[in-house]
Amino acid sequence: MIVKILFAGSGGQGVISMGNVFAKAAMLDDYYVTHISSYGAAVRGGTANCTVCISDEEIASPVASSPDYIVALNKPSAQSFINRLDPGGQLLYNSDLIDSVPYRGDIDLFPVPANTAAKTLKNDKAANMILLGSLAKLTNIIKTESVHESINSLFEGKKKAAVSSVQAFDYGFSGFPFDNEKK
Repeated sequence: MIVKILFAGSGGQGVISMGNVFAKAAMLDDYYVTHISSYGAAVRGGTANCTVCISDEEIASPVASSPDYIVALNKPSAQSFINRLDPGGQLLYNSDLIDSVPYRGDIDLFPVPANTAAKTLKNDKAANMILLGSLAKLTNIIKTESVHESINSLFEGKKKAAVSSVQAFDYGFSGFPFDNEKK
């Protein structure tokens, strides 16, 4: 088994953090993992994406040119990367920022109202962790406890941020699939 995931958005949306958390959680669950990040020149607002490959055997190449899953946090990312998705692949996207997705009849679409959910949690910065929770449920590869541990490790020394991130992850996990009209 090898699963290739592309996380994409713009700088400041927590794209790289999502990849870091998911990759570390997979390692905690004893999978082989690769993680490659790519940033635009701007710190906030520029492009940001990362690929995470998870396997139960050694990974020959960390490149995920045709991912199984794409998590898109903004519309430019959905439009840019949707054609890289393998046939039968799955696009998970922030339906609050992406009002339409280019049509492809050979993939599954999973809208997640991540910004609305973040407002419900009174944490505007939680959209990425809500999407990560939804991805964890969709892929069904990694234990939630491992993701919690990975989040706590990422936010070591920042207890409030860790607690709110775990809460957002759990919200995304338990709420998926979200019942909305944008498919």
